Amino acid sequence: MAPVRGILLILCAVSLFTLMQAFIKAASVRVPAGQAVFFRAFLSLPLIALWLWWRRDLRAGLQTDNWRAHAVRGIAGTCAMGMGFAGLAYLPLAEATAIRFVTPVMLVIFAALILGETFRVIRILAVILGLFGVTIIVWPRLGQDSLGAGALLGVGLTLASATLAALAQTFIKAMSGTERVEAIVFYFSATASVLSLLTLPFGWVVPDAREWALLIGAGLIGALGQVLLTSSYRHADAGALAPFTYVSMLWAILVGYLWFSEIPTVQTLAGAVLVIAAGIIIVLRERRLAKDAIARRKLRSKGMM
Repeated sequence: MAPVRGILLILCAVSLFTLMQAFIKAASVRVPAGQAVFFRAFLSLPLIALWLWWRRDLRAGLQTDNWRAHAVRGIAGTCAMGMGFAGLAYLPLAEATAIRFVTPVMLVIFAALILGETFRVIRILAVILGLFGVTIIVWPRLGQDSLGAGALLGVGLTLASATLAALAQTFIKAMSGTERVEAIVFYFSATASVLSLLTLPFGWVVPDAREWALLIGAGLIGALGQVLLTSSYRHADAGALAPFTYVSMLWAILVGYLWFSEIPTVQTLAGAVLVIAAGIIIVLRERRLAKDAIARRKLRSKGMM
């Protein structure tokens, strides 16, 4: 493995994802979330297929025998994407990004409930820390004076998005032993493309030139980010790369300020620090458990246990 290359790839990926979210936010003035999901997902399909063909991996990369798992993951992921895009219309980019960092925390809960993973003390403490951080972020929105412009709705949508994303990642975790990452990514985009069409009767608009540019740009940038993200895992372990995804908070602050003139509040920054800390604790703990499991398997294979 070449971990430095993997780190560079994931840093590029998270910067592209932040830019994609900015495009969606800019288009959300008139374009509904379901329509944005369609462009994001549908435009990803040819780029992902082209990437697999270039790697001479098209047939093997898309092979699957677990259509049901892909469907469930696709439904949860599509709902998460739609709610996340809808939330961007009501919240500053940095605040929405900070709230979505609760996804790894919720993943711990779902992994315990669905996959039967042990809820250890460190995980419990990380979950409490992460939820406390989110509470700090959203607390100002719960005051009566902060309910204007749908801010509370934006918080609810973004929290629901993070929760559903954690559910989708739980299914990905369950599928990872038998399904290739390329297949998971491709079939999610296909599922999201189909499901988003169901929102067609609910307010889709004919985009103007600027909105076309934003939607097409979001789709292509998101697809490129997904390719870079997937490629990064070929060069470094997922546990080693996970902390670098939090760089997106810095990008969200910068893009939010330059594009939308948004300045993050002290509460947003303080809460984000706690949520990020909880996520990193979970990542480091998972890496330790994975190493211990590998060591135990090696000992068993040598007949020492």
